[in-house]
Amino acid sequence: MIAGQPVPTSRLVWFCALAAAGCATDLVTKHLVFRHAELFRGNEWWLWKGHIGIQKSLNEGALFGMGQGKVWLFALFSVAALAAIPIWLFWFRAAHDRWLNFALGCVTGGILGNLYDRVGLPGLTWDAFVPAREGERVYAVRDWILLQWNQQWVWPNFNVADMLLVGGACLLMIQAFFFAQPLENAE
Repeated sequence: MIAGQPVPTSRLVWFCALAAAGCATDLVTKHLVFRHAELFRGNEWWLWKGHIGIQKSLNEGALFGMGQGKVWLFALFSVAALAAIPIWLFWFRAAHDRWLNFALGCVTGGILGNLYDRVGLPGLTWDAFVPAREGERVYAVRDWILLQWNQQWVWPNFNVADMLLVGGACLLMIQAFFFAQPLENAE
């Protein structure tokens, strides 16, 4: 970080463009997949038979489906992160670090894409997914990417927003472990 120097406007533009492009890519891909009535379990569309495919699912939890039913808690965490990230980057000037700016742009795009789903903006109902909940509005993340090695090893479905979140988090860890600047003594 460069103490006292303002963050260049180009960093703000880059951050916002990356977050917007990531969110838009996530929402467009979800829309394209979820407009099809099929693609449920047992009716997947395989890109590589038995390994990589497209299958619709809804996740009311978070990472790997943990915390099912706590949608509003995860939505609240998302809103808090959406407030904290720009403050850290631009108020506290962390955006001087290009790597950090890029990583948090990815994370923000992922947060926005999944938050859109958590607050029910797609307008889905549970009818085709859980007939017992017919007519109820869906407040869950739309997942669609299917990966599996075989029938015993099936990765939980995910989406582009999840890839942005995980990719951004990995970039943050790489930066922290390999490129972190040593702290200066405050004497």
